[in-house]
Amino acid sequence: MKINLYILLLLLPALSFSQELVKGMIMEPVANNKHLGLAGANVYWMDSQTGTITNEEGLFEIPYLKTNNKLIISYVGFQSDTLTINEPIMVHHLLKPSNALDEVVVEHKKDAVQKTYFSSQNIVTINSDELLKAACCNLSESFETNPAIDVNFSDALTGTKQIQMLGLTSPYLLITQENIPMVRGASQAYGLTFTPGTWVESIQITKGAGSVVNGYESISGQINTELVKPLTDNKLFVNGYGNINGRLELNTHFNQKISDQISLGAYIHHNRRDIKEDNNEDGFLDAPLASQINAMTRLQYQNPEKGWVSFLNLRYLDDEKLVGQVDFDRTTDRLSPLTILSGDEIWGSEIDTKRFDSSLKVGYVFPELPFQSVGFQTSYSLHKQDSYFGVNEYDIEHESVYSNLIFNSIIGDTRSKFKTGVTFAFDGYNELVNTLIYDRDDVSAGAFFEYSYENLEKLSFTAGLRFDTHNRLGNFITPRFHGRYTPWSRGSLRASFGRGRRAANIFAENQQLFATSRQIQILDTEGSIYGLEAEDAWNYGVSFLQGFTFLNRPGNITIDYYRTNFKNQVVVDWENPRAITFYNLDGKSEANSFQIELNHEIVNNLELRTAYKYYDVNTDYNSGNLQKPLLAQNRFFTNLGYQTELNDNGGQWRFDYTLHAVGKQRLPNTDVNPPEYRLEEYSDAYNLMNAQITKVFSNHFEIYVGGENLSNFKQSNPVLSADNPFGANFDTSIVYAPIMGRMFYAGFRYKI
Repeated sequence: MKINLYILLLLLPALSFSQELVKGMIMEPVANNKHLGLAGANVYWMDSQTGTITNEEGLFEIPYLKTNNKLIISYVGFQSDTLTINEPIMVHHLLKPSNALDEVVVEHKKDAVQKTYFSSQNIVTINSDELLKAACCNLSESFETNPAIDVNFSDALTGTKQIQMLGLTSPYLLITQENIPMVRGASQAYGLTFTPGTWVESIQITKGAGSVVNGYESISGQINTELVKPLTDNKLFVNGYGNINGRLELNTHFNQKISDQISLGAYIHHNRRDIKEDNNEDGFLDAPLASQINAMTRLQYQNPEKGWVSFLNLRYLDDEKLVGQVDFDRTTDRLSPLTILSGDEIWGSEIDTKRFDSSLKVGYVFPELPFQSVGFQTSYSLHKQDSYFGVNEYDIEHESVYSNLIFNSIIGDTRSKFKTGVTFAFDGYNELVNTLIYDRDDVSAGAFFEYSYENLEKLSFTAGLRFDTHNRLGNFITPRFHGRYTPWSRGSLRASFGRGRRAANIFAENQQLFATSRQIQILDTEGSIYGLEAEDAWNYGVSFLQGFTFLNRPGNITIDYYRTNFKNQVVVDWENPRAITFYNLDGKSEANSFQIELNHEIVNNLELRTAYKYYDVNTDYNSGNLQKPLLAQNRFFTNLGYQTELNDNGGQWRFDYTLHAVGKQRLPNTDVNPPEYRLEEYSDAYNLMNAQITKVFSNHFEIYVGGENLSNFKQSNPVLSADNPFGANFDTSIVYAPIMGRMFYAGFRYKI
């Protein structure tokens, strides 16, 4: 009750601080002597850390500095300009394309990873330059060069990588695509592999409970992916990739400007692997035989003079995986849950996914009131997965509808802003687990209000509250708060807290259980989701960011501490090797995360990023309080990136190296297994090293070569009882390290 009262007090715009702002719009010229708002342009005061970027309409606001009157405006591909600003005024400025100039233009390069000093939320933005540091074949592989996200291995068969943040796995993250929920429900296990890396324009990682505008499900944070835009993407883009393990990939983008307001994009992705790899000679494929076809079309409408902007997305995906023993033949060896085993069977699995999704975003900015806007987001998806794992069968069909209406405006002046709106969501699930059918419909409606105060010089905060009614979770309130205080120059102290709730989809989120001989046990029966209760957690966090200059070169250091306390959690218990057990939390479950990160440009064009992370994640199981299995308590990360200066043709060399030092991990208990199938209490610590070299020949063509797991570390026994996959000890779920050894790849990028 005290917390809710505190939130309500924060929502009252009773605070009054004075601050002078420079506001305006940055534009680019288009046909017929018209102009278009330029999104993502850099606006900053010379020789200072005070800066911002323009929004989707090209609008910006920045605090007026009385000690500095030189305002720099820059954007790659345009001539950088320096304006003299002697008082807080409105600025409407037109940037000229750099290709219209005869002389050489010196441009400001946007950081590949951006941290803001002024936002109340702890947000890390990864842009396209950072994504090019690795092959980035899909979204799950886009975090290898950033310490905010941990990338782990989900099982010994599918090669799927699972991401974690603040010590919690992806189901506790809200994963959105252009702020529309995307990887959830049926797509939780493999959904990150359904977004090709070349489609990604930038990624925003928010630590701690996210905004109430995006819903109530975020617990440990939010990952939002912005896709490339037809208006600003290359007219033609082609990316080819291949590695020595047989994976081939092709990405093509086609973009066409239909009129001054309408642009159309078509994006096609295809990858496949046909080569069987069994380097550890355990009789099982080290990576799946796979094929994916992924096609998307985007329609962009933008009319800044009348205040309208909208996007329409349509996408279809067909993804097939075949895993299991090397000699498995899908036409003759497939088994059913009712199969009577004779002892000569070959273990295999197929996972076939077909998915259609669509989304529509419409925004209107009031021409006479640029601080006021209304937006509507809606999406529809149909996800169908048919799969079997040995004698276990798992099929799921998930139909989802989501709509969000948002109104933005101010209270008094632009320092006090608010967002309010309503949300509707529907999720229909149909699951077959061996011979059992689980059907359910989840329906929710909610309303939210979020107040933000921004005094960029000292203080900003965002306080939000939403009320939702859900046919299974009931009626509940979700409060969230983010605050930022600047105690001194280039220092930013943040604090946050918030609540999150979610319905755990226990089978879709734990599909590795089917590739084991474990029996499925659900101990509780009174709840509304598989007999279990909804998950409910509070997240608290503090973060400090300090910029500095050392040896005349910029850098920053960040210290984070976050804690998640579960009021209720669906405990996934792997401690009995004969079963996987699901039950409601009886006791405590908490996740503590500490991280310190350093970024610095050591010498010209050589950047260092290094971090240390410590996790304390423990849960009260039926067998006692235990640390979370398959989670390293200690992790160390280093990334070095160097690039040469651009030559006259736009060519350069880029070199990138990444080290992940992963500490020991607690392994699930296997004491009741026969001695040959028992594991140690903890895994070995190990190092992973990745590197890539890129040769840019011109603005149109580049090639890259690289290697992953250069130290060649491999888990020695990823498949327990590989010699008897239909026996009681078979388990492919206890994976803490790479299955495949050293891997090399090469590729090219062509664009016009």
